[in-house]
Amino acid sequence: MTPEHARLVAALRELRAGAGLSLAALAERTAYSKSSWERYLNGKALPPRQAVQELCRLADRPPGRPLALWEMAESRWSGRSAATPQPASSSSTGSSAEGPPPRPVEAATTDGPRRRLGRSRLLVLLASVYSVIVGGVAVVLLVLLPESEAPRAEPSPSSVPFSFAPLCHGAACEGRDPMRLICGIGPDTLATHRTATGAHVELRHSEKCGATWVRTWGTEIGDRVEVTADGPTHSVRIGNAEDAAAFVYTAMTEATVGGTVRACFRPASADHERECFEARVTEPSTRPSSPSVRPGSERA
Repeated sequence: MTPEHARLVAALRELRAGAGLSLAALAERTAYSKSSWERYLNGKALPPRQAVQELCRLADRPPGRPLALWEMAESRWSGRSAATPQPASSSSTGSSAEGPPPRPVEAATTDGPRRRLGRSRLLVLLASVYSVIVGGVAVVLLVLLPESEAPRAEPSPSSVPFSFAPLCHGAACEGRDPMRLICGIGPDTLATHRTATGAHVELRHSEKCGATWVRTWGTEIGDRVEVTADGPTHSVRIGNAEDAAAFVYTAMTEATVGGTVRACFRPASADHERECFEARVTEPSTRPSSPSVRPGSERA
């Protein structure tokens, strides 16, 4: 399974958990069978784009981010992302043009110089082709492998059904993407808050990763959310209309049991105040069914 596909599966499982639907219920409410959903959520098959849209609808979540993840996974799955651009025609002609011009027939007493000239042209041409191939492969690898540790940690869907091991824990997760490092599968919601502008802000925590982050949606361009525990503050800004129409996540911060994490929402509009709230990381068995929120407002 590719890293792109793994991130898509993590997002689909989160949507399914948010919808609270079993495989049988998904089959009843969509055009896809129970066995199909099992393959989609287990990473055994890439779901159709329509299936991703249907799951977003059932979970009452914006489809922007899941569909973007699907586009990346489908591109890698189909092999379209591995297509290498054709080398420019000038690469071979330019190499030939740089060589010495052929000598006139009457000026050559033997064909030795011609043979040496032919060999040099052939070597230049082969070197050019080799450079294009090696360079193309390097570019493709740099584009398709966003993090060096991701390929080593790819899970095997046949041996680990419905379970992906997170790729970091504790301090190793600091400042990193929760979805990319498989920490976004089945996280806990420590607290949730709806801002005065109508945006939703959630403090999310992964016990397996020992880290917390903020998820937000229903935002406006220019809004910013922050998360802080005992370490640095990590923030993310809503940069465009696509961000505003999708889930947006901050980077993770290490959070241990007993610690307190704080989320802040900074609205783009100067007419509204900054809103902050806190939550305490507790053992799963002691967490209330409805997370408590202690909101506060400050001038931005």
